[in-house]
Amino acid sequence: MDTSLVEGYIFFFELLDMVGKELQHVLLAVIGLLAQCLVGQCADAAVALQGALAYLEQHAQVLIVEKADAFREVVWDRKSIGLEQENGKWLLHFENKPTALADFIIVSNGGMSKIRNFVSDNEVEETGTFIIQGDIPEPETNCPEFYKLCNNNRLMTAHQGNLLVANPFNNGMLTYGVIFKKPEEWNNGKGLDFKDTKSVFEFLTNRFSNWSNEYKELIRSTTFFVGLTIKIFPLDKKPWKSNRPLPITLIGDTAHLMPPFAGQGVNIGLMDALILSENLTNGKFGTIQSAIDDYEQRMFVYATEAQADSTKNEIEMRNPSFTFQQLMNV
Repeated sequence: MDTSLVEGYIFFFELLDMVGKELQHVLLAVIGLLAQCLVGQCADAAVALQGALAYLEQHAQVLIVEKADAFREVVWDRKSIGLEQENGKWLLHFENKPTALADFIIVSNGGMSKIRNFVSDNEVEETGTFIIQGDIPEPETNCPEFYKLCNNNRLMTAHQGNLLVANPFNNGMLTYGVIFKKPEEWNNGKGLDFKDTKSVFEFLTNRFSNWSNEYKELIRSTTFFVGLTIKIFPLDKKPWKSNRPLPITLIGDTAHLMPPFAGQGVNIGLMDALILSENLTNGKFGTIQSAIDDYEQRMFVYATEAQADSTKNEIEMRNPSFTFQQLMNV
């Protein structure tokens, strides 16, 4: 590729929905590899990273690499709040920080991105599934019977449309999720108030009334609840815009937010980064736009398939007769 095609700034906005710190080094390694590839092509290239956990989207960060000999210089703490065109460049606005210009933008600031509309008019949709996540500190002391039931493993079980997945080793916490079909009445704003721990406790106790005492102990011992509405940014709706004013594309959840029931979301995001970085640096494409077009054509194939697999599993999991053995074909 002609290095003039990547001169200026290339801002890489990255927000993958990762739960737990154990995956962060993988994300940073991939971003670092992409940055090294681009810097190797052009000494004036820059790669920016906007990162945060899914439940902390508002706390975004940016990693900026400005020159090959300054690869280790990092500027943190940037939260994007807007994007517009100015004199043939992208003008990025950050909260309480100076603006910046870019020739090319790769957007992946999460499934609820506000910048995505430059690429697609599709809307995020609810899938009908809800997850209540609970945390218990020092589980070996605070819920010893359930902790013993886990037997040093992650536990997954299902009964009559209620699914429970528990991780007893989440940085000193036991974290679990209860997965179920979202009640119809919750669509009218009558859902649970997750600040009211007592009401959540009563709701879950009722749903698990015929489960064994270990599960009831789990609920009683929970100190923190959060509710997660499962959403999807479908790729099988309207095509993405072909008349974009300047080079811009989407990767990660911003491109293909999907339910987490096929175990493919993070892998698909990493595949995006790999293919796009190769297209930008392998010299096979005469323009940035042609590199983007090839990436998007390929991404639509594998990401649409992943969304379909995840949706299929989600529907099966909400069936009252579902078992995890069935999902894993055991």
